[in-house]
Order: sequence, then C-alpha cells, then structure tokens
Amino acid sequence: MTPDVSTTVAGIRLSTCIYNASGPRSGSAEALHKIAQSSAGAVLSKSATLLAQDGNPLPRTWQHNDASLNSEGLPNKGIDYYISDETISEILQDSSSSKPYMVSLSGKTTADNITMLRRMVGNTKIAAIELNLACPNIIGKPVVGYDVEQMKDILDQVTQILNLPPMGIKLPPYLDSVQFQQVATLINQYNWIQFVVSINTLGNATAVSIEAGMPFISSNDGFAGLSGPAVKYTALANVRKLRQLLRPTIDVVGVGGIATGRDVLEFLLCGAAAVQVGTQHWSEGPKCFDRLVQELSDCMTELGHESVRSIVGTLQPWNKAGAAKLRALTKNLNVKPVESPSSEGGKEVFYQALSAVLLLIVFMLVYDKFTTNGAIAESREL
Repeated sequence: MTPDVSTTVAGIRLSTCIYNASGPRSGSAEALHKIAQSSAGAVLSKSATLLAQDGNPLPRTWQHNDASLNSEGLPNKGIDYYISDETISEILQDSSSSKPYMVSLSGKTTADNITMLRRMVGNTKIAAIELNLACPNIIGKPVVGYDVEQMKDILDQVTQILNLPPMGIKLPPYLDSVQFQQVATLINQYNWIQFVVSINTLGNATAVSIEAGMPFISSNDGFAGLSGPAVKYTALANVRKLRQLLRPTIDVVGVGGIATGRDVLEFLLCGAAAVQVGTQHWSEGPKCFDRLVQELSDCMTELGHESVRSIVGTLQPWNKAGAAKLRALTKNLNVKPVESPSSEGGKEVFYQALSAVLLLIVFMLVYDKFTTNGAIAESREL
C-alpha cells in the first residue's frame, strides 16, 4: 500500500507534507504558480513588506555544495501584490488540487506588520499567514525572535486583530536552552498561534575567496544568512526542542538543510508536522518537490510507515536496543569500523609496522659497516 504523505498544519490539509520556504523562487506569481503545479503540499509567498523593495545590491547570494548564503534584504513586490485576487488566481490557476496558499510577512516595524495583517482580515483565499519574526537580512535591525520583550509586544498587538486566517510565526535558530524555554513559554500564552516555523537562516555567516581576498557577497560587508545542509542538524534540534516545549495544539513546521526524502523523515521524527524546502528549491527548482515526495514515500515503505502522522514526534531516546539495531545494520552493509590501537587488529598493525622499522634500521647498520670496511681496505691498497 502506498504510504499517506499528507498532513495537516493549523487544521489545514496539505496533500503532501513538503512545501516551499519563503525565499528565492517565491517572489512572483509566475514562480509560485510553478510550485502550485508540483507535488508541493502548499504554496508560500515571499516574505512581504508593506511596500515593494529591491533588496540589497548584487551579488547578495552564494551557494556551495554544503551551504548557501544570502543577504537579499527582502526583495519583494509588497503585501498588496501577494494578497490581491488577481495574483492568487494566477498562482493557483489550473491547480487540480486547489492547494492552500499561504502568505509570509516580514514588516520593517511592528506598525508595518499590524497594517499588513489588517489588510488580510476576512480574506478567505489566504489559507494561512506566516509572520516572520526571524529575518536577519535587514541591516541595522534587530531580529525580533531574539528579543523576548519586543516579541511579546508584537504578539500582544496581533491578538487584538480579529477574523484573520490561521496564523503562525517563523523563528530564528536558538542555540541556548534558556532561549528555548523563554520563547516557548511566551508562545504558549497566545491561543491564536497555531504553528511555528523553525528555523530561519543562521545569521552573520560569511564566505571568502582566497584568490580575490574578499567576501563572495557585497552587501552588509559580506555577512549573510546561512542555510542549506550546513544548518540541518541545528534545525533538527530546534524542531525537536520546540516540539517538547510547545503545547500540543501548536504544529511545528521544520525547515533547514532538507535535500532528500531521508532528511524529511528525520524532521518528522523530531516532531515536525510538515517541512519547508528553501535552498534545494533554489538550486533544483520546483521539480525538487516531486523528487522529495517520491523519496519520502519510498523511505516510508522501506521502514514500514503507513502515514506521516504516525511518524511525527516518535523519535526515541538513545537505547541499547536501538544501538544493537545500528550495529546489525552496519554489519549487513559490510562497513568495518576503524580499529583503535587497543584492539587486537590494531596491535597486529602496530607490530607489523614496528618490525618493518627494525628491519630498516638493521639494513642501514649493515650497509654502513660494509661501506666503511670497503673504504678502509681501499685506503690500505693505496
């Protein structure tokens, strides 16, 4: 039987648990329409500001095998573009599944965010709103998600707006246990928060060229947000910790470094109800969603999982039974662990090397004696 890869986020059904992150390839109706035509379970807009803006000077992005950097500065067409009937119709045209369309917001100020939210009151064509409190790309502006007092202020003001679509917030990566506790405690106070998205890019990364002697990115003195495979393990930890601390009615959407179906499954185990894909979508295009859904389905079949919901949050603590399973898997794959010098195999290698060194020393001594005697005999003949 084919596994069920659908899920729900904030009570909204997604045909697959994988959709796009807000970022490159999500800024126009044309780009979003391509996502709608793929196997993505939903369509998420670029993070919108109150007014359209061009973003930071080029070059502002850089990609490598294990990472990508961006200091885009939120280039976007402005909130009115992303919430207009015309744009939404263009995005979802010919979409056989009528996929949920979600809007991401990232105002420069709290007032901007409130203004944008008020413009979406009663808009039934918007399935959900993602309020981005994690963007590190606005030069000189603090990241709201790291400032609990500032975060509380904006959440209090959002509470006063009624008749909005289901709402969630996007969070930055947290690296300290106290931060996790403070943020989760705050979020749990607001019943309107139905999901959180974790993580946004890891701020203030840089990549440099040793040949040119300068950063690859021009804006913000080369400092940028880090994403891609390099952040996956931080993202997994954030998803897991938030799932442990947030109330059960808040869904967690995982994002960060997802490139394979196996990556998706890891996030589900850690507690993500769905995942977003950013860097891989940026480099591969919308066809990545078709591949990822198929890989996830194959992986679920191989491991005996019938549905996404049966996987979410089922990660177990380390245990001896699991360790034995890993050892058996390693043995079946004929992967030989590296032996330490204290093991029997290590001792044998050590003694073989020692014997070779001793033989070399003996040879050099004999050779030296032979050549010395020959030189003495030759001098006597002279």
